[in-house]
Amino acid sequence: ALEDHRADIAVHSMKDVTVDMPQGLVLPVIMERADARDVLISPTCKRFADLPRGASIGTSSLRRESQMRALRPDLSVNILRGNVGTRLRSLDEGRFDAIILAAAGVTRLGFEKRISQYLDTDIMLPAPGQGAIGIEMRAGDNDVLAIVAPLDHAATHLEVKAERAFSRRLFGGCRLPIAALARITEGAMTLRGLVGRIDGTAIISDHIMGDMHEGEALGALLAEKLIRQGADVILRELLHD
Repeated sequence: ALEDHRADIAVHSMKDVTVDMPQGLVLPVIMERADARDVLISPTCKRFADLPRGASIGTSSLRRESQMRALRPDLSVNILRGNVGTRLRSLDEGRFDAIILAAAGVTRLGFEKRISQYLDTDIMLPAPGQGAIGIEMRAGDNDVLAIVAPLDHAATHLEVKAERAFSRRLFGGCRLPIAALARITEGAMTLRGLVGRIDGTAIISDHIMGDMHEGEALGALLAEKLIRQGADVILRELLHD
C-alpha cells in the first residue's frame, strides 16, 4: 500500500517488523515504549511459580517456549493462535491453564484486569522491539515525515535499534527463540540478549554496556558474544529444520 501510494504511513508493533526494510521504505518514528514485559494470564494461578506440575501453557512464541521450558520443564507448552481476543477465549474455554502474552498488547486493548502476573525480565526476556510502536513510510516523503516526526521518542528509538541490530546479526526473524532488551540510563545503554533451544535445554545469554548512541554497534557486538558461546549452532539447527 505504501509503495502504491494507497497509504502514506503504516503502523506496526516493532517486535513484528522484519529487521531488513524493503527498498524505498523507512522507519523514521518509533514511539515511546509501553511495558516491554510479558504477562501471565490464568484463571487459577497468580504467579508463574504457582502453576501446578503438568499445567498446559499456551503460546505461539518460540522465544517464550524456550525460556518457559528452561524454567519449568514440567509444564506442557502448547500452540496458541489468533489475536488477543481469540487467545483469551481459548483460555476461557478451558483449553489451557494459562497463557503468556505481551503486556503492551493486553493493556492497549483494555484487558489489563485479566493479567495475573507481569513477568520480570529476569524470568522472561522480551522480543526485540516488544512494547514499541513504529511508523513506516516512503523514504524521501518529507511532507509526511514533518507530520509524524514529533511522535518519535528518542530513547526508545535508540533502544529498539540496538535490539534489532542484535537480532539482525543472529539471522533476524521474530519466529526464532531470540530475546533482547536495551535500557538507557544517564547516557549509557545496557543491552541484554538471549538465544535458547526450544526445548529449554540450552539458554545462552549475556549483556553489554556502552554509549547510548552506539546501540547498533553494541547489538552486533553482543550477538558476536553469544555466537562465540554457541548461539549460531542453535539457530542454524532451527533454520535448517
